[in-house]
Amino acid sequence: MNLTKSGMISIVGRPNVGKSTLTNALVGEKIAIVTNKPQTTRNRICGIVTRGDCQFVFTDTPGLHKARNRLGEYMDGVVRASITDVDAAVLVVEPIPKPGAPELQLMERMKALKVPGVLVINKIDTLEQKDKLLEVIDAYQQEFDFDAILPISAQKGDGVPELMDTLTGYLTEGPQLFPEDMTTDQPERQVMAEILREKMLRLLQREIPHGTAVEITRFSERDNEIVDVEATIYCEKASHKGIIIGKQGAMLKKISTSARK
Repeated sequence: MNLTKSGMISIVGRPNVGKSTLTNALVGEKIAIVTNKPQTTRNRICGIVTRGDCQFVFTDTPGLHKARNRLGEYMDGVVRASITDVDAAVLVVEPIPKPGAPELQLMERMKALKVPGVLVINKIDTLEQKDKLLEVIDAYQQEFDFDAILPISAQKGDGVPELMDTLTGYLTEGPQLFPEDMTTDQPERQVMAEILREKMLRLLQREIPHGTAVEITRFSERDNEIVDVEATIYCEKASHKGIIIGKQGAMLKKISTSARK
């Protein structure tokens, strides 16, 4: 009988450092939405990777920031809870040689809970002087005793296989937590709603704030495998409705076409 191994690994960091891009790269498919707006991720999203007798459960979390409203407070609570009861935490940072308040808070929490940590320095493709990496590494080593430090580019996939190899060391013997064909714990409707929200955030840029939400109200599959989806978009103000719809429905068509792809 083959022994199986599994582990819970939390991916944490401030907003916009590339946590969702990294989660998608690790899983090998899109399970978390990605935009250039901070606080795109609202909930804890599990990405599941099964390789032979090994199963990784990655949790992508909202970026830790100073909460300005109840939604922000809720998301910060999700982040702090996500470091509890995990086998390891991956702290994702940009190649800047000075940890900020969010990074220092996360490292303090990791210390308090005695959670092993791996530092991932993302977006190294944006670094013009590669020798600056040593400054970043030194700055973080002074704050936390990381088991490993890996420079990567989540967007390009550089360093992602090496990260997977490193994280294998945190798996423990025991049953797999999910069926091996699962890639996320998110229901299909939730993934569809989030993809629609991603397209709105990308296409509307600054015109529509984060208060927008999407609900899938009908979901059915035809015999030819075409899926019919009906969705309701909620917005904070009546004035946002016209912006989302656009002239003669042009923006709504753009959003839905982009989501279908």
